[in-house]
Amino acid sequence: MSALRAIVTGAGHGIGLAVARRLIAAGARVAVLALSAASADAAAAELGAAAVPLAGDLADAATNRRLMADAIGQLGGVDVLVNNAGWTRTTPFLEEAPDYWDRVLAVNLTAVLTSTQAVLRAMVAQGAGGAIVNVVSDAGRVGMAGEAVYAAAKGGVIALTKSLAQEMARHAIRVNAVAPGPTNTRVLADNMAGPDAAARIDRMIRRIPLRRVAEPDDIAGVVCFLAGPDAGYITGQVVSASGGLTMV
Repeated sequence: MSALRAIVTGAGHGIGLAVARRLIAAGARVAVLALSAASADAAAAELGAAAVPLAGDLADAATNRRLMADAIGQLGGVDVLVNNAGWTRTTPFLEEAPDYWDRVLAVNLTAVLTSTQAVLRAMVAQGAGGAIVNVVSDAGRVGMAGEAVYAAAKGGVIALTKSLAQEMARHAIRVNAVAPGPTNTRVLADNMAGPDAAARIDRMIRRIPLRRVAEPDDIAGVVCFLAGPDAGYITGQVVSASGGLTMV
């Protein structure tokens, strides 16, 4: 991976930071994108000179396109995009308001469309192939109570993954997805703050055959495999990394 130039969204903490850490350890240069400058800078300080910190709200299309252009410019091109940034709450569908739906869809689906289109244009222009890995969720594959809109958004990204894998194959660009189960991240901690949500999540965790939630590095390993040369004949796939919670 010594020549790889990668963009990782949501890289200020959790899965995204773990992905950036693994890619850099393998010799890649990585644009580390986070919502806040403080998070991006802190991640880059930990990761070292191979990290390029960039900050902004990817849910805003103009900001998203600017960040992708900045990242590609500073890296001198792009070989890998990891669409990892995401956000949700665990709430009953009947209690949700449309402005909440809008934010969930903007962060988890529309932002992925925007960043992916910008990066694919650059990859096609380079003419050297590439890889996109979308971090989705098993909620988008099998559904999840309390996460209906999030599941809908991630399901949309799964459909996007499969469609673009077919469309981009002629350019030697692979598109795959990783579907984590419950993972030890800030989003999980935030969602377990309320007693009702915590009870739902706890019941789900007890059903995991491996008897633990994932750590960010568990997911990062799968992401980096799909981004790298060992997965050179894999495209259009959704890999579940859920400890056996889903087996479909």
